[in-house]
Amino acid sequence: MIPCFGDHAANERTYLAWVRTAITVMAFGFLLERFDIFLAYASRAAGQPVPRLHVHASEVLGPLLLLFGALVVLLVTIRFDRNRRLIDSPEVRSYGRTLLERLMAPLLIVMAGFLAVYVARQLLAIG
Repeated sequence: MIPCFGDHAANERTYLAWVRTAITVMAFGFLLERFDIFLAYASRAAGQPVPRLHVHASEVLGPLLLLFGALVVLLVTIRFDRNRRLIDSPEVRSYGRTLLERLMAPLLIVMAGFLAVYVARQLLAIG
């Protein structure tokens, strides 16, 4: 029997949820990096000339999201290991939020807002 198995399993589930989030952020970065290809295809399918798209923002933000996702994986791996050691430790400690948790939601909100404005501007350029 593994001591504190329920705590270890919860720690692992949390770790895997963070890894899935990081993979999603990286996939979002890749999609944003290639968004200009979709816009060119959509304008051709609509029978319109391909407008000059302003893709510089996506060329910058896409790789930043890829790096951010990789950083999330690194940080949650460190957090997972720290929590694993704390679960096994006989010493009682308080559990506090990490910097990653404090920054993730605001950063994702900013990225979502940027994408909404960016997509709207690009679609207006096509239509």
